[in-house]
Amino acid sequence: MAEKRVMLTEEGYKKLQEKLDYLKSVRRIEVSERLKAAIALGDLSENSEYDDAKNEQAFLEGEILDLEAKIRNSDIIQGGASSDTVQMGSTVVVKDVEFDEQETYTLVGSAEADPTEFKISNESPVGAAIIGKKVGDRVDVHAPAGIIQYEVVEIK
Repeated sequence: MAEKRVMLTEEGYKKLQEKLDYLKSVRRIEVSERLKAAIALGDLSENSEYDDAKNEQAFLEGEILDLEAKIRNSDIIQGGASSDTVQMGSTVVVKDVEFDEQETYTLVGSAEADPTEFKISNESPVGAAIIGKKVGDRVDVHAPAGIIQYEVVEIK
């Protein structure tokens, strides 16, 4: 089965690459040193330091494999070039019709989505609803709190 493609902006791709480089060049060495120190303590059968270090090593290697797969299967999206429709990489201003409140989101792939930075995934309820829409279009978003109606106000 083919691995799922990962949509990334150039910035997101660089961040994943930097994290991978850090994990391989710094964290691997730190964990390896911790493992060596734990082994030096002796009897491994009752050595919790050794068990913790082995668990950390396994977690780290899993994270490295995950990042390598994301990078290998990534498609770089170009920032929402001048377009009159919402697309991957677009920064979009939407208005909650009921409460007349505006939010600005950047539409990115799920691997780099970060609600604290107002980067939402194209797979999220809001992202999926607004992709392909134009200024003035209204969409219904099915959220846990119910249906929220948004209007696309601006596409940057």
